[in-house]
Amino acid sequence: MTSWFLAAPLVIPFVTAVAAFLLRNSETGRWVSVAGSAAMLVASLLLMAEVLDKGVLAGQMGNWPAPFGITLVADTLSAVMVVITAITSLAVVIYGMGEVPVRLERLGYHALYNAMIAGVTGAFLTGDIFNLYVWFEVMLISSFGLLVLGGTKEQLDAGVKYVALNLVSTLAFLAGIGMLYGMTGSLNMAELALTVPQVENQALVTVVAMLFMVGFGVKAAVFPLFFWLPAAYHTPRFSVSAVFAGLLTKVGVYALMRVFTLIFVGDVSFTHEILLWVAAATMVTGVLGAAAQTDFRKILSFHIISQIGYMVLGLALYTTTGLVGGVFYLVHHIIVKANLFLIAGIAQKAAGGNELSRIGGLYKAAPFLGLLFLIPAFSLAGFPPLSGFWAKFVVVKATLELGHWFVAFLALAVGLLTIFSMTKIWAAAFWKPHPDGIEPSLSRVDRGELVPMMIPVVGLAVLTMIIGLHPEPFVQIAETAADQLLDPTAYITAVLGEEAAP
Repeated sequence: MTSWFLAAPLVIPFVTAVAAFLLRNSETGRWVSVAGSAAMLVASLLLMAEVLDKGVLAGQMGNWPAPFGITLVADTLSAVMVVITAITSLAVVIYGMGEVPVRLERLGYHALYNAMIAGVTGAFLTGDIFNLYVWFEVMLISSFGLLVLGGTKEQLDAGVKYVALNLVSTLAFLAGIGMLYGMTGSLNMAELALTVPQVENQALVTVVAMLFMVGFGVKAAVFPLFFWLPAAYHTPRFSVSAVFAGLLTKVGVYALMRVFTLIFVGDVSFTHEILLWVAAATMVTGVLGAAAQTDFRKILSFHIISQIGYMVLGLALYTTTGLVGGVFYLVHHIIVKANLFLIAGIAQKAAGGNELSRIGGLYKAAPFLGLLFLIPAFSLAGFPPLSGFWAKFVVVKATLELGHWFVAFLALAVGLLTIFSMTKIWAAAFWKPHPDGIEPSLSRVDRGELVPMMIPVVGLAVLTMIIGLHPEPFVQIAETAADQLLDPTAYITAVLGEEAAP
């Protein structure tokens, strides 16, 4: 049964992708996609319940023993990420029923979408470093298809940049995999946790760690490897932008958290010091880029970068409090950022554009939409008592505990600049009148489109408020995840057996 708990969140989106492709010329295809996302959410919740009840779960596919076969592993962090992936997937696929045109559905939108979700889920559940590469490629290929679906010049230009820079990431990742296998003879992550410290040439291990840092750093969009993201995320449909913003960069952050707590911990004073200053630079450059933009989606895209800095900062501190903050920030940001992109899509339909200088009057026309924007915007900026406040609070607290006063100051300053960017969007898009004297109105949006677009926005806003107003159970789960990351004994034992426990 353990293997089925682990495999179900992977099998369901793949089966859904095949069924949606076969039914792409029928309206049934979209409902299959919704049903598949709902089924995945149920499977992920069952997996989460099993992990919270029994601890780390490991399954050997085909009954090949580790480290020779394909291993799936779910600790608390993996289970949390699979659940939040399923929530985001369901929200975005419902939203897409109102926003994605039939023409793109017939080109395979739902098949690509579900294949990408399968790739993201596989990356969270794999226990093998080579299979992590495979899931990254599944995610990359399907996300590229979604990015260029529609074939506009802007999309193709963004797609070329997206793929070219991710191929650089792949090369660094593969080079690191090859060198790691040459040194240890294994790519099973649990076994690597035991064998990497025994490698005679630890300086070479640190070099390999740098390759992984670059490879995963590109995918996470950290400084100075982030420039592909703002060039790409504003070009596809809003549904695609939302799921990209919510999930794709978080896979890179997850991979950094996994390998730099499980495998590369022999030279923490060097590797995690680099991560510390990378995190600080990522926060600052991202928020400054956002402050300089005047397009709704471009501002949100740059804010993805700045917020990634907080997550990497939690990892770099390498303390329980720091990792609690990093994990909590991951969950909070996926919900909030996806929701902001979904709201941007509704605003575009009501006001007729994304450029802040060309839109306005949204609050007067749709006050409820204005409220729905303020909830994730305030959360992103760190206003209490929303989820972003607690995430920032824990990360800054961990930074101060270690005496990194300057980095803590930067984290707080970035929060203030985030408020500036969100205020700029509010003032331009919602508060000021439309520059052309047009009255924006949601009544001009077809009801059949508006209802499925509003449902997930409301749902994600409510979830943000629940996390903010009642954070204790979420913090407890983050603490469990942090403890397992800092002490991987349970992870190693679940994969390799009791006799392998360090």
